[in-house]
Amino acid sequence: MTNQFNFEDAVKALQAGKNLNGKDGVLTGLIKQLSEAALQAELEQHLANEQQPNRKNGSSTKTVKSSVGSFELDTPRDRNGSFEPQMVKKNQTTLTDEIDQKILSMFSMGMSYRDINKHIEDMYGMNVAMGMISAVTDKLLPELKAWQQRPLDSHYPIVWLDAIHYKVKEDGRYISKAVYTLLGLDIHGKKEILGLHLSENEGANYWLSVLTDLNNRGVKDILIACIDGLTGFPEAIKTIFPETEIQLCIVHQIRNSMKYVASKNQKAFMADLKPVYRAQTREAAELALDELDVKWGNSYPLVINSWRNKWHNLSAYFKYPEHIRKVIYTTNAVEAVHRQFRKLTKTKGAFPNENSLLKLLYAGILNATEKWTMPIHNWSLCLSQLAIYFEGRLDLSLIHISEPTRPLYIS
Repeated sequence: MTNQFNFEDAVKALQAGKNLNGKDGVLTGLIKQLSEAALQAELEQHLANEQQPNRKNGSSTKTVKSSVGSFELDTPRDRNGSFEPQMVKKNQTTLTDEIDQKILSMFSMGMSYRDINKHIEDMYGMNVAMGMISAVTDKLLPELKAWQQRPLDSHYPIVWLDAIHYKVKEDGRYISKAVYTLLGLDIHGKKEILGLHLSENEGANYWLSVLTDLNNRGVKDILIACIDGLTGFPEAIKTIFPETEIQLCIVHQIRNSMKYVASKNQKAFMADLKPVYRAQTREAAELALDELDVKWGNSYPLVINSWRNKWHNLSAYFKYPEHIRKVIYTTNAVEAVHRQFRKLTKTKGAFPNENSLLKLLYAGILNATEKWTMPIHNWSLCLSQLAIYFEGRLDLSLIHISEPTRPLYIS
C-alpha cells in the first residue's frame, strides 16, 4: 500500500484552498487508501480460506475513476492467481456507478457528449472518453427494449397518438423518420407513454402495426382516441379497437384549414370559424358551420368540405361536459411530450443511427414521467361520467392493471 493518508496535511491543504474532490483533491488519497485497505483485507481472507499453499505476490496498478477523482489503485495479487477481488473487480475501472448516473442524468437533459465530458472534468477532475460516455448511455438500450415490450393495462379511457420527425443516417445518407408516440391516460387518471416506435414515414399502415403491438401487449379497449387528421388513421384504429370513439384534433384541423385561406381573409374567417368549434352543443356547432358555408363556401369550398367530411370525428367532444372536452378536443397532451423531445434534441441536427435517437428520447421519457405522479384535474368526476357514457366498458373487476416498471439507470 502507498503512503498513509495524513489528516493534518489534508486540513492544511483545505485551508490553503485546495479542492475537496477532483484531480489531486484532498479526499482522493483517503478513498485510495480505504479502497486498498479493503482489497488487502479481501486477499487475507482469501488466503486464510485457501486449501492449497498460497501467499501474497505483490500488486498490480490500474487507474480507477471515482466521485472524488481518478487515482492509481494498487490491487494485491496472490501467488496461485486464484484471488478474485470483489470491491474493485479485475476489469472494473470505476469505483461506484455514481459517475455513470451523472452521465445518464446529463444525457437525459439533452447535453452533448462534449458538454458531458467538460462537466465531468469540472466536477471530478477526470477526462472521460467519448467512447466511455457512449458505452454508459448504451446501457439504456436493453432497458428501452424491455420497456417497449412491457405488458400494459387492459383498458385506457383516453389515448393520444401523434408523430414527430427526425433526420437519421441510414446507408450513408440522412433521411426523415417518424417517431410514433402513444400517450395514455390510465384508469387512475395518470399519464403514461405506452409506446415509442420509429418508421421511415408517417402513415396509417404503420399506425396499424403500432396499434397491433398495443393490442398484443395487453390493451383490450380504448374509450377515446385523440388523433390528428392523417388520412386512414380512424380506420386503422377501428380495425384493432372497433368500439373506440375517435376525436380528431380541432387545433390540427384549424391549422390545416388556414393554409388554404388567403392571408387577407384569415382574420375574418377565424372569427366566423370560432362559433363552430366553441359551440356549447353539436347542434349549435352545425348551425354555425352552415353559416360559415354560406359566407365562405364559394371562396373556400375545400376548407368547408374538409370540415363536413370529417365532422363525425371532429364533433365527438360536444357530447361531453366541459372538463372532459378540454382533455380530448386536441392532441396537445402528446404534443407537450414532443415539445420536451425537441428541447432534448434542439442542438442535434441529425442522428447517426436509430439507437442514438431512441435512447435519448427514452432518457427524456424517464425524466418526464417522474413528474406524472398525480391524476389529471377532476379525474374522479371524469371517470364517473365516462363510466356512464361507456356503460359496461369500465367495469373495474374486468380491468387488468399492469405492475408499474421502474427505470434502472435514471434516478
